[in-house]
Amino acid sequence: MVNFTAREVRDIIISMLFIAVIFAYIFSQSNINAFILLIPASLIAVGLGFVLHELAHKFVAVRYGFYAEFRVWFQGLIFGVITAIIIKLAFFVPGAVYIHGNNISREQNGKISIAGPLVNIVLALIFLGLTPYINYNATDVSGFIISNIIYFGFFINSYLAALNLIPISILDGAKVFRWNPLIWGITFLFSVILVLKALNIINF
Repeated sequence: MVNFTAREVRDIIISMLFIAVIFAYIFSQSNINAFILLIPASLIAVGLGFVLHELAHKFVAVRYGFYAEFRVWFQGLIFGVITAIIIKLAFFVPGAVYIHGNNISREQNGKISIAGPLVNIVLALIFLGLTPYINYNATDVSGFIISNIIYFGFFINSYLAALNLIPISILDGAKVFRWNPLIWGITFLFSVILVLKALNIINF
């Protein structure tokens, strides 16, 4: 049985809002009107990408019999805001699913950790299939928002997968690498390819 505490729901919502604003700010290129219009697309993409990423960690951990709960990391969110403002790059660690239990094996920890990035990769592929419908010449607001939902869904999920698979201690990648370097290498490389594809679509 997967349960959520009120604090956990609050932390997920706070993290989601912060990340959505960060991405909307970066892609608006400091244009306030574009920033406002990009917020809905960013919220939907982050809502799917971030929330399902964290839930995947939680569900796999619970399946193994552990208690798992998401906790926001405000320092990581603030760092994301700073990098967005200074270097126009979204680098953040909004929080983590904390797992409580004894005798968590390296394999279990690796599978719990890779679950989130795999969800992002699947979502990225779904949005990639929708990219032919992107129309940045759309003059109506709804066409603009829909096009950006598709693009944001593709880019943000690709980016979240690649970012979280970087093999440093606070990210999922380190645990996946310790469990199975080959699986880590394949998933990380694939996520990077997806990010490059997304950047190519927007012609950055």
